Amino acid sequence: MSDRLRSFRVEAVVLRHREIGEADRLLWVYTRQRGKLRVVAKGVRKVLSRKAGHLEPLTHVALQLARTRGLPLVTQAETLDAYLPLREDLARMGYAVYVLELLERFTPEEERNSSLYLLLVNTLARLLDTPDQRLTVRYFEMRLLDQVGFRPQLFSCLQCGAEIQPENQYFGLLLGGVLCPHCGEGQEHVRPVTQDTLRYLRHFQRSDYASALRARPTEAVHEEWESLMQAYFTYLLERRLNTPDFLRRVRPRL
Repeated sequence: MSDRLRSFRVEAVVLRHREIGEADRLLWVYTRQRGKLRVVAKGVRKVLSRKAGHLEPLTHVALQLARTRGLPLVTQAETLDAYLPLREDLARMGYAVYVLELLERFTPEEERNSSLYLLLVNTLARLLDTPDQRLTVRYFEMRLLDQVGFRPQLFSCLQCGAEIQPENQYFGLLLGGVLCPHCGEGQEHVRPVTQDTLRYLRHFQRSDYASALRARPTEAVHEEWESLMQAYFTYLLERRLNTPDFLRRVRPRL
């Protein structure tokens, strides 16, 4: 078999890693060309390894991978962006790691999605200088839900079909969208949602990033919005995410 067929090159973001053996690491990476992959970096934990610095989580990297009977092996790695300013700010880094975790949990292996890859890379770049990282993350969440098939219905009641009126509503975790007060009352797996928070959810669902960033939700809306999203993600994934608890400890109190 020729070298060209035995190896292939990808552009990727390192999501996380796990130590295996005495000096190796198993990496989860999200690639432009092949979606999420697990790859093995041999000897990367050795002191003299040249690849170690390129394979840390939260690194945008170009990888040369060798095909094997098992998982692909990393033969070359070149950093494209280490996002160093994110690593210097604990809260910004927390939001970035949250984005990585969310994408990793929702994506199957080897399912290419170049739009989702670009969303990931763009979000990490936006977190470098955005004045409010929460808005950037909320935008990422809404676009991710679009991409993975869980776009919430926010404009009409999922049970009776009535157009949503400007009043407090319910969000059905099972159905994946809004229920009017009549249909949502007393149901299981629903969360109340105020009209202000619902207005911002709608705005982010149908807006581009520049328009979304002009939003000015109150602190109460931020808190309700975040709580609702976490409840929805927990329901869909059937487990809680790890990073939100860390974020609550490290981000500044506004």
